[in-house]
Amino acid sequence: MKTRYRFRFYPTEIQKKELSNVFGACRYVYNWALNIRNQAWKKDKINIGYSKTSLMLTNLKREENTKWLSEISCVPTQQSLRHLQKAFLNFWSNSGKYPSFKKKKNKQSAEYTYNAFKLNKLNNELVVSGLGKLNIVWSREFKSYPKTITITKEPSEKYYVTLCLDEDFKKLPKTKKNIGIDFGVSRLATLSDGTRISNPKYFKNNLKKLSIIQRGLSRKKIGSERWSKSRIRVARLHEHIKNCRLDTLHKFTTNLVKKFDTISVEDLSLNSMLKNRNLSMAISDVGIGVAIQMLNYKCNWYGKKLKKINRYFPSSKMCSVCGYVIDSLPLTIREWDCPKCKSHHDRDENAAKNINVAEGCSVKARGDNINRLRASAPRRNIYEA
Repeated sequence: MKTRYRFRFYPTEIQKKELSNVFGACRYVYNWALNIRNQAWKKDKINIGYSKTSLMLTNLKREENTKWLSEISCVPTQQSLRHLQKAFLNFWSNSGKYPSFKKKKNKQSAEYTYNAFKLNKLNNELVVSGLGKLNIVWSREFKSYPKTITITKEPSEKYYVTLCLDEDFKKLPKTKKNIGIDFGVSRLATLSDGTRISNPKYFKNNLKKLSIIQRGLSRKKIGSERWSKSRIRVARLHEHIKNCRLDTLHKFTTNLVKKFDTISVEDLSLNSMLKNRNLSMAISDVGIGVAIQMLNYKCNWYGKKLKKINRYFPSSKMCSVCGYVIDSLPLTIREWDCPKCKSHHDRDENAAKNINVAEGCSVKARGDNINRLRASAPRRNIYEA
């Protein structure tokens, strides 16, 4: 299966200068092609594709003002055009936003195909065209030869190389156990077996420190050395928060895949949830979407099954004992008693139990078999007639 492994490396001063030129060329070509495609559509409603921009790039390198594009490897700039084409395809298929111009202050990246690098598997030496040997910290092993590599520079001034691999993963032994998960804000997740995973709240706990650093950044003159140092401090704190959150989610999802054969989650509409101004920051701090993505590819790797339940399934309002559905259940109510069987429920644990046993409510793709419950329809026991 295709996967990506990311490793940190430490470039020399000469490599930093060369990478700065490569990143600048990739950014310039991407923005240049995007501007041409925008202007062509606005004037004549003409859609310029990858092939035409590739021919135009050849002529661009011959011009006097842009001859410097020929001084670096041609592979990264050519890949920039392919990335732009992919961005447009994602936009046309409603799976992404309209492509935007790249900025120097954001993350920089350059992709190299197999003919622009050489990896020696005996001593793990990676040699890249125009850069030479990279000083990489190999933190994990891999067997296959990479098809492409991507060199990135984070806003925190850290450099990484990502290998695109085709690895074989050993299937995990079957445990014949199923689990339902209800993601939340006060708790990271509640499992149907009663297990409660606490929410570390990394962003909220570092918010005071972040505000102090950002306040100092706002007082610096933009472009000065002190401003650059302060900007890096802000970026490194954001990166620290992100790494802590990813570490927690990786451990949580890997533990689930090892213990259970079938994992059931709700097919949540996170974009709609983030429109709630009172909860948007807390929901983003949890990382629900990232956790579901991790469960998805890890289940594919290790031969387990991920089941997504219809987002309109009344998991919280339905009694997990008798199946009675109550009329309403505000977010402020965390525990409730079933008016029919008198069972006492924790809101999240009850939802996890219903998600675990839900049948006929799974979805294969976004929008499949989703029917919104009508507000005017009377509530009833869904197990009846």
